[in-house]
Amino acid sequence: MSTSKTYNSIALNRRQVMLGLATAMGSGISNRLSLSGLLAAESSPSSSTGFAKNCIVMLLEGGPSHVDLWDMKPSAPDNVRGIFKPIQTSNPGVLVCEHLPLLSKQMHLLTQVRSVHHKINDHNAGAYYALTGRQPLKSGRLITSPSPSDFPPMGSVLAQLRPAVKNVPSFVHIPELMFNNGSEIPGELAGFLGSEFDPLLAGDPSVKNYSIPGLRLHKNVGHGRLGQRRQLLEQLNGEDFGEPSERMSKFREKARGLLTSNETNNAFDLSAEPDFIRQRYGLPDRDDRSVEARKFGGLPHLGQSLLLSRRLIEAGVRLVTCCTGRRIDQTWDTHRDHFPLLKKSILPYFDRAFSALLEDLEQRGLLDETLVVAMGEFGRTPKLGQITSGAGAEPSGRDHWPDCYTVLLAGGPFKRGMIYGASDQFGGYPQEHPVSPEDITATIYQALGIPPETRIYDQLNRPYTLVEGEAILEILR
Repeated sequence: MSTSKTYNSIALNRRQVMLGLATAMGSGISNRLSLSGLLAAESSPSSSTGFAKNCIVMLLEGGPSHVDLWDMKPSAPDNVRGIFKPIQTSNPGVLVCEHLPLLSKQMHLLTQVRSVHHKINDHNAGAYYALTGRQPLKSGRLITSPSPSDFPPMGSVLAQLRPAVKNVPSFVHIPELMFNNGSEIPGELAGFLGSEFDPLLAGDPSVKNYSIPGLRLHKNVGHGRLGQRRQLLEQLNGEDFGEPSERMSKFREKARGLLTSNETNNAFDLSAEPDFIRQRYGLPDRDDRSVEARKFGGLPHLGQSLLLSRRLIEAGVRLVTCCTGRRIDQTWDTHRDHFPLLKKSILPYFDRAFSALLEDLEQRGLLDETLVVAMGEFGRTPKLGQITSGAGAEPSGRDHWPDCYTVLLAGGPFKRGMIYGASDQFGGYPQEHPVSPEDITATIYQALGIPPETRIYDQLNRPYTLVEGEAILEILR
């Protein structure tokens, strides 16, 4: 991969320098961006290695059970190993759950980190931790609802440090902002970077005649009429109504650019995909398992959401966050009906969609430049019926478990098929190479060519270290 595409090695043509300066001035850090700084970055030793240029983060919200899926313990007692059987995969010696037959054929592409751990047992705070890599504590209290002072998620950071070059949004969130316990989940919006770096909310791409409300011009408003409206707005702003804020002006320009952008509209047009591709990812009205799965809830939108993620990345979007559930749905939060939910509702959709994404990216030559991250905010208890939260667990269910879980990584410079770290014999605690969410986030930034020690600035120009963890260099090529 050409080093001119990395954060540390920027091709210094006039257009890119001006884009960087414009972004920096918009975020209040123009005094820290200079030609000499860019040249210094270009000469950085890390620029000699290949980095990914974009990323898909699939959030398995609710917390998937590692011991039932990809860190199985077939020799453990019944109340640990559960009822699912392991099967062989395309990665020799690596086993996965019998209900992941399609993903089993793509496991040679994945790196597993099996020793992630922390102490946050709350969904909202845990999701914030996963998305930002920042401890979800403020003045000794958990961060469970969004605030303008929140640390930004990875998508917002990429939107600021490495904005999309094409006329597409830099950061997209699919399908909608998650909501739990009376609040939207923190870590989904840009926080102290400012709403300019919030994600574009894509909605549910599995619905019939899908489109993003407000993205396309109204049928009665052509480009000429849009230009007339712009002139009128500029005239009004020149009168005594007062000048619009710089932020509002940026929003208008951004919205106008998206409305008139063929790149953006084409990227969101799933109808352009061949039918067999859409079917491979999973169409809810054609999946023969969906009728039974709907009795248990199911994830009918996931296949088209991941297909849209691939289209957006291919079009130049820097980071896509794809949630496996819907707005008020902690999909993997299986306190009850744990095994029926996984078998009939969750895994059929997940297996089809996630395996299709990996296969599709690889066949298109996109996996070397695209990171794929699949992670929950925590795992689930190693023992069935073990109670660790106020929600409890039935004898056949599993409760929240942040003490040890697995994160799946693929693409870019990640070594393929590697297992890093290990859990103990029951999957309860790290046995080898324990890592934190900070370390996972640092590794993702490192794989994107962004040094974890990079400084970012809030709107009062106060500096913050991007991430306080250490990159897991052993899993990087």
